[in-house]
This record gives sequence, C-alpha cells and structure tokens, in this order.
Amino acid sequence: MPLNSRTPSGPIETRWDNTKFEMKLVNPANKRKYNVLVVGSGLAGGAAAATLAELGYNVKCFCYQDSPRRAHSIAAQGGINAAKNYQNDGDSIYRLFYDTVKGGDFRARESNVYRLAQISVNIIDQAVAQGVPFAREYGGTLANRSFGGAQVSRTFYARGQTGQQLLLGAYQALERQIDAGRVKMFPRTEMLDLIVIDGKARGIVTRNLVTGQTDVHIADAVVLASGGYGNVFYLSTNAKGCNVTASWRAFKRGACFANPCFTQIHPTCIPVSGDYQSKLTLMSESLRNDGRIWVPLKAGDNRPPQQIPEPERDYYLERIYPSFGNLVPRDVASRAAKRMCDEGRGVGPSGLGVYLDFAASIERLGNRPSPNATATCLKCMSASPANRPTKCPCASSPPCTTRWAVSGWITT
Repeated sequence: MPLNSRTPSGPIETRWDNTKFEMKLVNPANKRKYNVLVVGSGLAGGAAAATLAELGYNVKCFCYQDSPRRAHSIAAQGGINAAKNYQNDGDSIYRLFYDTVKGGDFRARESNVYRLAQISVNIIDQAVAQGVPFAREYGGTLANRSFGGAQVSRTFYARGQTGQQLLLGAYQALERQIDAGRVKMFPRTEMLDLIVIDGKARGIVTRNLVTGQTDVHIADAVVLASGGYGNVFYLSTNAKGCNVTASWRAFKRGACFANPCFTQIHPTCIPVSGDYQSKLTLMSESLRNDGRIWVPLKAGDNRPPQQIPEPERDYYLERIYPSFGNLVPRDVASRAAKRMCDEGRGVGPSGLGVYLDFAASIERLGNRPSPNATATCLKCMSASPANRPTKCPCASSPPCTTRWAVSGWITT
C-alpha cells in the first residue's frame, strides 16, 4: 500500500488556506442531501457531530456509553492551548506550532500541527459560545496560565475540570442538534465492522449492547472519533473502555495506523493503591504551573518533607533545565523524575515519587494554596490519620509557614 499523507503542498504558513479555497463547496440546500456517520461522542466526536449538523448535514452519532457525557474526554484537567497572545508575552501561531513540534520530539506531521495552531484561536471561541466556563480575570477577559513545554502563558482552563467542562459544552451543542432532528443518537451501540465501497468508507455495522440487535448504516462519509489505545499498557490513566476497537475494525478493512506508539499515558499520577487496580488516577500537569518539583539531595533521606531544610533539597528541574524549570514538557519531567528515583532519591512508601512544593503560590496568594489544586499543608499530612484534620486549618488562618503539597508526591 502506498503511504500518502495527502499533505497539501506550498509554504506551511499558507498551504491550508490555499487548500480550503481550492476545495469545492457544498451549498446549504445540497448539504441536506448528504449523510454522515460519526463513531464516538467525546470531545472530537461530539463536537464533529454537532458542527456537521449545524452546517446542515444529516448525522448519525454512535457511542458505546449510556450517554455522550460518559466519554473519557472528561479526564483532561489542565487546560487547552491557543495562540491568542492575551498575555502579550510573545506568543503567536508559529510559536505554538514550534513548541508543539518540539514537545513531540519532532515526530509529528508539521503540516497538521501548523493547521492545529491556526484553528486553536477559533476553538476557544467555539467553546465559549457553547457555554464552557473558562476562568476569567476580574475585568471579564479569559484568563491564561503557563503549562509544560512552553515559555508563554497560553493555556485556557476551567479550574482542574477543563476536559469535563469542554465535554459538557460539546454535549449541549450535540443535544441541541438532536432536539432539532439533525442528529440521531445511538447510545450503547458498538461498531462491529466498517463498510468499504470503491475504496471509500461508506458505512458501518453496529450491535446494540442492550438487545444484541445488529444493524447496517450506510452514509456518504464516516468519521472515526472513537478514542485512544489505552489497554496496550498494564496501567494507564485511560479508561478501560479506551480499547481501540473501532480503529481496529478499520485497520482490518485496509486502513493504516499512523504512529501507534503515540499513545498517551499520563506520567504524573496518584500512587498505585493495590495489586488489583485497573487504572491510574491522573494528577494534572497544570500543578507544575504553581509548584516546584524537588527531591532530597541525599539518597535514602526518609525525613518528613517539612524537616528537610532548603539547602538540602534538589529542585532538579530548575537545576537541569534553567530556561524552562518546572515547565519542561511532561515527557522530559517524567524522565527526570525517574532518574531521581533510580538514584535512590525517590520519596513516598514506594520510593517512586517526588515532592511538589507550593510555597511560591502561598506567597503570591497570601498564605493560601493555589486555587487550581486541592492542597493540604505538610504539617497536617504528616499527622496520623486519626489526628489529621478534615480541613487544613492553615488554609484560612494566617500566617502559615508550612509548605504545601498535593497528595504528598507525584509518581512517575
């Protein structure tokens, strides 16, 4: 099979604009004649189905959950990047493109990444129009925070629930089109096979997971937005239902996998709790925006963190990567944490963690922890479970001289 990415030609800054202009348009009256199948109802599938229906196409949307709200897109916590340059700190579409390509070890398709950077500014506007409650400054403008892999503040966020709020916004837009009759929703429905006619995907075979009934759906186009490939790992932050089934059906019909190694496994998680745990609990990468990562200078230092003085701490990300500090890309941060653990300087019961210190946030927020994370002071955490307060009294009674931590440590 010839591998053709069908990437447009020409300068990267103009190739997508030229390609869009050269494409044939479908007038609004003719759009009602075309049918589209969307497999998946998460952020990608739900937004695609709602947008296509808004344009006038007849859409059928399928998901194996009992509701589109159950899609795993809710697990995204930290935020969504866009090159709006609200902070006036030198951001641009090209800088977002460069940071993304560099953060992906230069393995991504540069043409697609540039297109992603181009439309990022419009995605935020679409999400706001759908009612996503992004954080805002006191003047009403959308707030930004820094994030790993960039030296500018371009991340739009809704506390630590960005994925959930984005999904609810897309879900509301999808439900509006369902009510209007332009989208027909098929929950609890699994894709069994892909129907290919003259080398093009023209339909799918489905099974109702409640009744077991199989059906055939024919359309003019099929959109696969069915989620990730999480079960390739023993433990990951993906849901167990992220099992790549729909993509595998397409693969058996002749489609190719592009970079199947690009499977997200979030490197920062709450420590494993037992041998029978089915997935890892994600801890947002946005915490590095407010915190500082450190380990003891000496291997085997088992003292409680509040008893380790500043000179005996190694803020290793700030030492190794002074330009980015704690905001290095997540793969770089997790590899550096693993090196610290391999040297015997890991913390926690397993020795596979590092400390996350929020002292800088306390100074900035007036003796209060960062509002973007659930925090408790190390003095309260070090108390026995029987004597540990349900609410940290330091959070509301200044002055607090203890340092803050989130769940005590972050595992690699």
